[in-house]
Amino acid sequence: MTGDLAGGVAIVTGALGHLGPQWVATLERAGMQVVGIDVRDGASEASLFEIADVTDSEALMRVRRRVEEELETPRVLVNNAGIDQPPDPEAAGGGVEELSPDDFLRVLDVNTRGTFVASQVFGSAMRSAGRGSIVNIGSLYASISPDPSFYAHIPGFTKPPAYGASKAGVVQLTKWLARHLAPVRVNTLSPGGVRAAQDDEFVAKYCARVALGRMAEPEDLSGPLLFLASDASRYVTGHELRVDGGFTA
Repeated sequence: MTGDLAGGVAIVTGALGHLGPQWVATLERAGMQVVGIDVRDGASEASLFEIADVTDSEALMRVRRRVEEELETPRVLVNNAGIDQPPDPEAAGGGVEELSPDDFLRVLDVNTRGTFVASQVFGSAMRSAGRGSIVNIGSLYASISPDPSFYAHIPGFTKPPAYGASKAGVVQLTKWLARHLAPVRVNTLSPGGVRAAQDDEFVAKYCARVALGRMAEPEDLSGPLLFLASDASRYVTGHELRVDGGFTA
């Protein structure tokens, strides 16, 4: 049922990030013209690439106008842009008392406010067109706290709370947008841990908690994205789809 995507236009924010290329490639294989947006320039598989900050509504409006003039009103928006604070023993503080409030706010600004601004700009155009799907990228950590034992082997490192808090905000924002942008459907896709450059000890600890016994590969997320983006989920909105291998089962 993903044939309805063919020939349509999709917007993917954070197109150069860890999962951005996967979303772009998945939608292009479904026959969509994909407009990638990122704050930095670089090689992208997107049909059209734009440099813009998702927290800057004026910059996103310029992208919207170009897309509408050169292509058409988008049918799909993937709110993927986001930042995290990865393990870095040299930069890490100690306990809760030493975590930076400024860093906390910066993560919320990009991850949560950026999702709102992009949805406001592109979602309003989709609503006027009377159709479309917004897929907000959440996280396993929107539902649970990071387990400190996963990071105990990294001296002095505390996994900060901002990323999970920001993604929990995205899940709630999804519900609000589903009510206010209808008939545009708005859902959250929340991946569990996705295999990248994590150290072996972290991977072993993490996988021991997963029902399927492994981390996700980027390709594991393509089907769920197509489901939420296409008419296969035409009666699904305001929903969080967790793709975590049974971590939260």
